[in-house]
Amino acid sequence: MTTPLRVAVTGAGGQIGYALLFRLASGQAFGPDRPVALQLLEITPMLPALNGTLMELEDCAFPLLAGAQATDKAEEAFAGADWVILVGGLPRKEGQSRADLIRANSPIFTGQGQAINAAAGPDVRILTVANPCNTNCLIARSHAPKVPAERWFAMTRLDQNRATALLAKRAGVPVVDVTGMTIWGNHSDTQYPDYKNARIQGRPATAVITDAAWFTETYIPTVAKRGAAVIKARGASSAASAANAIIDSIRALVSPTPQGDWFSAAVVSDGSYGIPAGLIYSYPLVSKGNAAWSVVPGLPIDEDARRRLDASAAELVSERDAVQELLGPAA
Repeated sequence: MTTPLRVAVTGAGGQIGYALLFRLASGQAFGPDRPVALQLLEITPMLPALNGTLMELEDCAFPLLAGAQATDKAEEAFAGADWVILVGGLPRKEGQSRADLIRANSPIFTGQGQAINAAAGPDVRILTVANPCNTNCLIARSHAPKVPAERWFAMTRLDQNRATALLAKRAGVPVVDVTGMTIWGNHSDTQYPDYKNARIQGRPATAVITDAAWFTETYIPTVAKRGAAVIKARGASSAASAANAIIDSIRALVSPTPQGDWFSAAVVSDGSYGIPAGLIYSYPLVSKGNAAWSVVPGLPIDEDARRRLDASAAELVSERDAVQELLGPAA
């Protein structure tokens, strides 16, 4: 039997965790031939409910589920992990600034970075989902100097999926007909869904949808504020769509990217496209499989796009500066 992948999930007892765990166990992320062992982290008061989820996982009799355990200790959850999915974090409260939220979350991601450094497997990959995910990822990474920079990711795939679906809806085509969608920058209102380099049925999106004002006045704001719209509509943040984006993110990294296409995730900037090195910044990526990724080079960036890319980078610099004293040796 193939050695199971050890997959750790934090905040596993929450809504995203509940929507995610069964899909991981069924093989949707890592493929139909790769067993997984789930190592689930929760705060102590949530463990009884999470144990109920473990019972459900057992009752599903997934052939690929090699085991599942729950704990409130980070090092135990991350022990030998091949993948760590950081879902758990403090939610933003009404009236709370983004900077205050980052500072409130920093102890969580400081401790989890240290636990990853101490206990995770030698080839671990980390996907940060909890918001503000770019800077939470930066904080965790700074406290895990053993883990190479290319192993860290923050999730912008939900934004990519939203941007793709909105283009498809406007054009009246299936979502599979939209390719080359990039989310640049931060998972925030400053993100840039790059419609100018996207294609619809192989044609430039701007040649299919010719209303330029729709892109700037409706499309970009709708994608950026979609999360808030979901909260207003259902009284809770995105859960099933976030879990789906986690699956999509992992699958994109562990599978070869189709020729001529790419996907979005935030990674440690190496200075590509003029973005300050060291920021966790969302780029267009391709993968050879086995999470061996690279940034897509040479995409045209016009003056308006340049302004948007730089604005998101400036926001990430300000977030980094707000927690500078909390960053560890790998910052």
